[in-house]
Amino acid sequence: MAIRAILVDDEPLAREKVRTFLEDELDIEVIAECRDGREAVEKIDSEKPDLVFLDVQMPEMDGFEVLENLEEEAMPTVVFTTAFDQYALKAFDVHAVDYLLKPFDRERFREAVDRARQSIQRRQGGDVREQLMALLKDVGKERSTYPERLVIKSSGRVVFLKAEEIDWVDAAGNYVRLHAGKESHMLRETMGRLEERLDPELFIRIHRSTIVNVERIKELQQQFHGDYLVVLHNGQRLTLSRSYRDKIQSLLDRSI
Repeated sequence: MAIRAILVDDEPLAREKVRTFLEDELDIEVIAECRDGREAVEKIDSEKPDLVFLDVQMPEMDGFEVLENLEEEAMPTVVFTTAFDQYALKAFDVHAVDYLLKPFDRERFREAVDRARQSIQRRQGGDVREQLMALLKDVGKERSTYPERLVIKSSGRVVFLKAEEIDWVDAAGNYVRLHAGKESHMLRETMGRLEERLDPELFIRIHRSTIVNVERIKELQQQFHGDYLVVLHNGQRLTLSRSYRDKIQSLLDRSI
């Protein structure tokens, strides 16, 4: 069976080069090409390819953010392409996920394709997925940045929500509900995992089931027994749990 591949790169000439080299690989079929990270997330989610050639540096959403916004169980085999990012190259070597350093030649490309074939054969055993998630964890430590947007998939559509637009978040069973202005979006995620993904300089957890954007806080109202209500600019009133009071104190300390 043919290996179904998607090419992701914001440079047309870069995509053309990979596509041309793949013409010699008779078992690989290019099913789509994407010009940016947003398009890549949508196409990978809908087409579920076996293999993705993924550029690291792209505007708005880079290659790492693309992978962070894919469902883990549907993670394809990935060959990264990059012009630099030395820290990433070292991480790829450690975790046996191949990369192509631009500019690359046909011989180096064939090596990457051979490794990709072996990875695809091992996918059912889960090896590639575990290596890739470990890679993302290590690279995330190096980058020490947080996603600027969240990708929300629901009812056949994909919504790209900027993190800074989120007012507050509450738990809803196996999901979290993201409140942004007059809209709310359901995301299949745990509160703990979402808290890790969001920038702690912008978001704080005030309750076991509530995370709030600090830029949306208007005031704190002290209640009986030392409890507080957190009032947002839109009038929303949220309960501050005693066990999370130190988070608010940290916010106050930063504001002084």
